[in-house]
Amino acid sequence: MLEETIQKDYIAAMKARDALKAATLNFLRAQITNARIEKKVDQLTDQEVLAVVRKQVKQRQDALDQYQKAGRSDLADKEAAEKAILEAYLPAQLPEAEVRLIARQVIQDQGASSMKDMGRVMKTVSQRLAGQADNRLVSQIVREILQEG
Repeated sequence: MLEETIQKDYIAAMKARDALKAATLNFLRAQITNARIEKKVDQLTDQEVLAVVRKQVKQRQDALDQYQKAGRSDLADKEAAEKAILEAYLPAQLPEAEVRLIARQVIQDQGASSMKDMGRVMKTVSQRLAGQADNRLVSQIVREILQEG
């Protein structure tokens, strides 16, 4: 299970004295524990753990963007390093062309023709991709396709 892998990697980082990786994984473990408490379960599924990891990656990306805008390259570099550590636990991302193909197929299957259908299309595309593409990219692609047609 993914949660066990994260725990083992945390222990390995501690033994290797990799402070950044250990701190990042320790924070991730805390967030997983919080999710477990919130859901009132003893163990999270891999999908639930992935959702926590995705949320942490998104938070790092948002912070990275803010630090870059503020000209704080030192903090931006730290956020980028933490984001890279966390992304290692996510499934491989599909290329943009494949995401575009899936989005077109869903739009065609649903007979979507305007921006009014965006929510319905996004829900189906997101379920099909199951975290294999960034939602910002998916949203951008779906919006482009709907505006074309």
